Amino acid sequence: MDPSLSSLWSPISGGITSPRGFKASGIRSNLKPSGNLDLALLLAPNDSICAGTFTQSSIRAACVDLCKNRLHQNNGRVRSVLINSGQANACVGDRGLIDTLKAIEAVAKKLCLTPSEVLMCSTGVIGQPIPMDNLLDGIDNLVEHLNENGGNSAAQAILTTDLIDKQIAFEAFLGDRRVRIGGMAKGSGMIHPNMATMLGYLTCDVGIDSELWHKMIKRVVNSSFNAISVDGDTSTNDTFLAFNAGNSLENKYFEALEVGLLKTSQYLAKSIARDGEGANCLIEVHVEGTRTDDDARHIAKIICSSSLVKTAIHGKDPNWGRILAALGRSRVSFSLQDVSLWIGSYQLIQTGEPIQFERQQVTNYMKKKFSGKYLEEDSVLIRLVVGPGKCQGVAWGCDLSSQYVAINADYTT
Repeated sequence: MDPSLSSLWSPISGGITSPRGFKASGIRSNLKPSGNLDLALLLAPNDSICAGTFTQSSIRAACVDLCKNRLHQNNGRVRSVLINSGQANACVGDRGLIDTLKAIEAVAKKLCLTPSEVLMCSTGVIGQPIPMDNLLDGIDNLVEHLNENGGNSAAQAILTTDLIDKQIAFEAFLGDRRVRIGGMAKGSGMIHPNMATMLGYLTCDVGIDSELWHKMIKRVVNSSFNAISVDGDTSTNDTFLAFNAGNSLENKYFEALEVGLLKTSQYLAKSIARDGEGANCLIEVHVEGTRTDDDARHIAKIICSSSLVKTAIHGKDPNWGRILAALGRSRVSFSLQDVSLWIGSYQLIQTGEPIQFERQQVTNYMKKKFSGKYLEEDSVLIRLVVGPGKCQGVAWGCDLSSQYVAINADYTT
């Protein structure tokens, strides 16, 4: 894709409901002991098409399999998704599917839709079922609050251990059309998607047929949500759903549209990595010189997910040996003599050999990135050239602190 097309897209307010015709809501339904918002609903226009990507774990919540099956059976024709936070509703026996179907039927009845047009996502503690009486009691209120400005409440309602909500919208003029893309996501721990605990949603007010939309979304996810890591753990519930609805677009603008979808998704993915449990900074790894883009992304993600690299970043320690060690276990073919490495603008390795650098300058560069601004675009940048190839890739992660241990040691207690 032409990266210059990114400049066509400008950020706007509105989040997931910024595109025309989309509505959302978020309410308290007493699903979480915190008393925070915990139940969200997204409603798409009646001509909508949905594509999804899901956890590759063999242990999945029932709602994941239900989403996959319905999207396949309906060729993507889905109107709505219900999202609860607090309970993953995974590993709870037959009750998981029974409760999911019961919730979907209640939403479908209230929205005058068929149950096959409604999906459900759950996030929270694995092994805990949903307090169904509380959820069902909240459905009327949830539907009544659906509106075109409800994106903020929905983005709040899907959070678990997140410290901030993740939402964004972009707008571009493609020909004589104003096109909008909106998104929201949640995730802070169990982040290492192979499609993290992550949920993500995207809306777009351009009508695109199911096959083409699915291909677009698969490419976008591979370069965004599948390119982040917080702790190396995937979840039972990871789900990304992307909806489109509206008038069609001339084919010549499809590349620009996909750039906008990627820009939206990468913003959300980086927000998840930056808000990793206990994290202080975002790590961005660029890899160049591989034979395929997939190889480059794979190497970048291996480095981002290395506990030794992440703790070195946390200690502001330019320990390049840990980076090369992670590269070495990537199983991607390369020659050490072709490898060069930079942290920020400081080169540490040249054609496979260490070179002199001012350690304190690199440490100072790393210190500047610990700003505490959760959504800042600035990050600790690691750049690797691994060969003469023309391909490249990028991945994002975060530092690993003692606070991560504290959060997860006490997660259910």
